[in-house]
Amino acid sequence: MTTPADSFPLWTDGAPGALGSAPHDIPTLTRYPAAKPNGATILILPGGGYGNLAAHEGEGYVSWFTDRGVTAFVLAYRLGSRGYRHPVMLQDVARALRWTRHLARAEGRDPSRIAIIGCSAGGHLASTLLTHFDAGQAGATDEVERESSRPDLGILCYPVISFGTYAAHTGSMKNLLGENPPADLVWSLSNEVQVTPQTPPTFLWHTANDPVVPVENSFMFAGALRRAGVPFALHVFENGPHGLGMRPEAPPWTDCLDFWLRERRFF
Repeated sequence: MTTPADSFPLWTDGAPGALGSAPHDIPTLTRYPAAKPNGATILILPGGGYGNLAAHEGEGYVSWFTDRGVTAFVLAYRLGSRGYRHPVMLQDVARALRWTRHLARAEGRDPSRIAIIGCSAGGHLASTLLTHFDAGQAGATDEVERESSRPDLGILCYPVISFGTYAAHTGSMKNLLGENPPADLVWSLSNEVQVTPQTPPTFLWHTANDPVVPVENSFMFAGALRRAGVPFALHVFENGPHGLGMRPEAPPWTDCLDFWLRERRFF
């Protein structure tokens, strides 16, 4: 495991909408340097149904990237199980992406080679940023807020995408939106209908018999990318439970990802 260099809060004067000052009220980024940095950066979003943060989908991914020269950041975002609701999680991930771009400029990395990876509900949060980013505030006094929150690439692992009746993961939706959310809010965060030609190129993988998050989530997002003319890769493996991450029993999705990232000149 790569040793982290540091961990820091996304906001020094308190996160917007914070319900308190406990650790779970303070979204943080933890930075893991690459031994031989190639200029690229990855922002890692653990899954956990917006109720917890699954370490094997966060810190468990770090070494794979840092061994390939990519500086890694793991985001600890605020959770529905702690009383938070949308748009807090989107605020956290957008701020985190701005931080990675700001630090890339400051530390000599490439601010146009920043990818985001998310698994399960972390995949939903990643896909939300892929479809709800903004250009930043040019006149902001906070230099971080001047940065774009648009990732350059997206990597979605068995993601929650849709909150429609067929493919929805109801636990994630409840933790994110609460009980009985209005239909327009559900629609706005069903990310298969939010894709535009400006959505970044995206890699997706899933297992066909995932019993928790149906593979149709990935199908729908890939279909939306195709219709919008956005480059994508979709890999569906026949068998495997939900939440495999990079465990030894996982299918060889990292080989596919390695090929795709080299093709995109990420490393």
